[in-house]
Amino acid sequence: MEPKFKFEKIIIWQKAMDYGETINDIAELFPQKEMYNLSSQIRRAADSIALNIAEGSTGQTNPEFKKFMGYAIRSLAEVITCLHKAKRRKYIPTEKFYMLYDEAFNSMNMMIAFRKNIK
Repeated sequence: MEPKFKFEKIIIWQKAMDYGETINDIAELFPQKEMYNLSSQIRRAADSIALNIAEGSTGQTNPEFKKFMGYAIRSLAEVITCLHKAKRRKYIPTEKFYMLYDEAFNSMNMMIAFRKNIK
């Protein structure tokens, strides 16, 4: 399907969509007792990354887009914190944590650079 919306063409949105699905799959591994706590929190934060990029891109002003990119960056920071919690609680293997952590680090750098280039 050919993208019709501006945000669908943005690489960081595409990466955020994929990352959100990966995080959703990881949250499935968390124990049942975390269903309404860490599992829910990490899923919502991961989904918020792409949601904020999309919402900001439809704004009428670039300062508004920058503001929503800031929200997306903060959501990614929240995901990273949840990943640390999951690793400490031994819900995810260390290797998986580092894979997701590195992906988050690369995405964070891309998002910060993208936000700086919004005119």
